[in-house]
Amino acid sequence: MADKGRVGYPSDVTDEEWAFVLPYLLLCREDSPQRKYDLRTVFDAVRYVARTGGQWRFLPHDLPPWYVVYQQMQRWLRAGCFELLVEDVRSLLREWGGRKSQPTAVVIDSRTLQSTPESGARAGYDGAKRRKGSKVHIAVDTLGHLLALTVTPADQGDREQVAALAQEVQQVTGGTVELAYVDQGYTGPNAAQAAGQHGLRLKVVKHPMAKRGFVLLPRRWVVERSFAWAARFRRLARDYERLDTTLKGLHLLAFVTLMLRNLADTQIKFLTGSRKKFAVVRFGTTFWV
Repeated sequence: MADKGRVGYPSDVTDEEWAFVLPYLLLCREDSPQRKYDLRTVFDAVRYVARTGGQWRFLPHDLPPWYVVYQQMQRWLRAGCFELLVEDVRSLLREWGGRKSQPTAVVIDSRTLQSTPESGARAGYDGAKRRKGSKVHIAVDTLGHLLALTVTPADQGDREQVAALAQEVQQVTGGTVELAYVDQGYTGPNAAQAAGQHGLRLKVVKHPMAKRGFVLLPRRWVVERSFAWAARFRRLARDYERLDTTLKGLHLLAFVTLMLRNLADTQIKFLTGSRKKFAVVRFGTTFWV
C-alpha cells in the first residue's frame, strides 16, 4: 500500500524508525479492507504538520486528505500510542547510555505559548510573561528525555501542577524517582507537600545573587534544552489547537521524533562496540532491538 510515487519530505519517518513504531500505531490490521490510505503516509503527514507548522487544510496533495490525517491522529492520541512510544524509547536510550532504565531524579519546568483564535476560548493570562495562552508543564530525566506532560491555561501557577506531574512521573517509572529539580517558581510549602505525597523531594535551583549576562544553572539547563528541542517544531511555536489534548499530543509526537532519531544514532554507536540486545515487550510480543 506504500505510495511509491511520493518524493518524500525531510520530516518523513525512516525505514528503521517505521519498523520500530509500527506495532505501536496498529490499532487494526495494516491490510484491513477499510484502510484506504497507507498508514506510514498518514504518520508522515502528522509529522509534516508538527515540523513545518502548516495548517491541516493546507497539507500537500501527495499526502492523504487533512481530515483523514487529523482523525487518525486523534485515534492514536486516545489510544495512548505516543505515550507508550515515549516510555519505551526513553528506557532504551537510558540503557544504551549505561544508565538504569528508570531515573531517580527529574527536572520540572513550564513554558507559556501564545494563544490564537483557535485556542483563545481555553486560554488564560500569564501575568509573569504578560501573555495570554496555554502553559505546558513537563518533567524530564537528567538526560532531557520526556517523562510527563500536562497542558493548562496560562493563568494556572506552576506550583498547582506539581501533584499531577509527580503522580504521572511515578506512574510511568514505577515509583523510582526521589528528587525533582525546579526553579524558584516552585518554592513554598504547598509545592513541597504536593510532591512529598508522591514520594518526591523538591530541590530549588536558585539564581546566583550577583549575575551578569547568561548564567548556566546546574541541572536546570536540561529542561530548558528540552523546550528548545521542542521549539524546532513550528506547530508548537504557538497554541494553534482547538483542543488541549491535541496540543499535548503534538508535544508527545515532537519528543517521540527527537528520541527516535537519537535512538537510531545511539544504536549505530552501540552495535559497533557491543552485540548485547535489549527487549521491548509490547502487545504480547517481544521486540529485540
